[in-house]
Amino acid sequence: MTAIHRTWIFLLVMLFSLSACVPSQLPNDSATGTPSPVLTEAASATTTPTLAASSLNVDKEALNGLQVKVWHPYFGAEASLFESQVGQFNSSNEWGIVVSAEGKGNFSELFLQTDAALKSAGGPHVALAFPEHALGWDEFVVDLNPYLNDPVYGLSAMERSDFANAIWLQDELGGVRYGVPAQRTARLLLYNQTWARELGFSSPPSTPAEFEQQACAANQALRADASSDNDSFGGWLIDTDAMTPLSWLIAFGGGAQEKEGYRFLKPENIAAFKYLKILQQDGCAWTASSELSVYDRFAARQALFATVGLGELADQSRAFLALGSRDEWTVLPFPSDENDTVVVYGSSYVMFNSNDATQLASWLFMRWMLSAENEARWVRSTGLFPLRTSTLDLLADYSAEHPQWASAVQLLPGATIPPRLASWRVVRVMLGDGFRDMFDSIRHPDLTDGQVSLILKQMDDIANELNQ
Repeated sequence: MTAIHRTWIFLLVMLFSLSACVPSQLPNDSATGTPSPVLTEAASATTTPTLAASSLNVDKEALNGLQVKVWHPYFGAEASLFESQVGQFNSSNEWGIVVSAEGKGNFSELFLQTDAALKSAGGPHVALAFPEHALGWDEFVVDLNPYLNDPVYGLSAMERSDFANAIWLQDELGGVRYGVPAQRTARLLLYNQTWARELGFSSPPSTPAEFEQQACAANQALRADASSDNDSFGGWLIDTDAMTPLSWLIAFGGGAQEKEGYRFLKPENIAAFKYLKILQQDGCAWTASSELSVYDRFAARQALFATVGLGELADQSRAFLALGSRDEWTVLPFPSDENDTVVVYGSSYVMFNSNDATQLASWLFMRWMLSAENEARWVRSTGLFPLRTSTLDLLADYSAEHPQWASAVQLLPGATIPPRLASWRVVRVMLGDGFRDMFDSIRHPDLTDGQVSLILKQMDDIANELNQ
């Protein structure tokens, strides 16, 4: 390992320790607890139906009074909502299970404390963590398939089909289910429809070429006005959250993961990075200082396109209201010549090894949190994706009041997911850092094809070292 690589890895670990944020949202399965027993087919017209038996070998009486410890990353309003739902479960569940919730304030702290606790005693029975965290805890994590498939306590095939593929499949790998979804979000492009129409565009861009055309037209319009202060504005406001470069790479037919490792150096990724760097060089994409928020800049027409997380749409709406702007705006996937791209990601309920009764009690709480009714409360609080299609029936008013959120939800059927590797928790930090470095106009004023390839090759080397 070279000294440069050792330095990168050290910096990445430090960066990861400081990084902490993805919004939150929870689902829930049944407000009444255990589903009605499934009846087996009658052997004859006179045979008494037989109640299906659980395959989990736990007597119902053994659940009474069991304590389940849950660690979560929430704070503020989200922590209050989660803990109120824990209280509701404790007071209403038919088994007498008692759940205690302990907040860690953010995902980084939750990971660090859980990782340490799993190697000693006194850790949680359940943690709300990222899927890549669960993969790293493989030896301690309970495969949830036996619980999902249990005829008494599980979820039916129809109930499981209520979850979008991009939401449901992120927790599965190699036939093992490492968790069930707790919250899902995505990075999305913001698009000012009113300004675009004034620039002569009647529809949003659906390909990279159309995106470039509209971004450059916005910059040219600002260059042509009376002020010279805004000549560098107008196109895409560059965003270096790791999910943004990942989305662009996938939109160009590339990506990060290849088999059980990473491959950044490939033609599609070279094309993506070259395209974005040329956008910047042509004045059609730009980086901003932190003096103003992305929301304020987008509302003030400093950018035709910006990028935010799904849970930030309410902040963007407030920025337009604060300015008194009547501009219409919406959200878009990342444009592609093939399939437009939205990368869905977020946290999951992860169960750890204990004993049969405590694990079943933990599962029953997780399943209860997956009900459409509980999840609808989380959507209203966080503005994240509904995990279940049936939840939308409870959110008709919310959808009507939040049209940009409704547009984002319509993108779920075609969404994809990030790499399913334990090392993704640090590799994603490296990806965001490398993407940010590419737009450093002092270090890289004019990137050549060879320099783009060199950046991607360095990413390959570092990522695959981190993956060992």
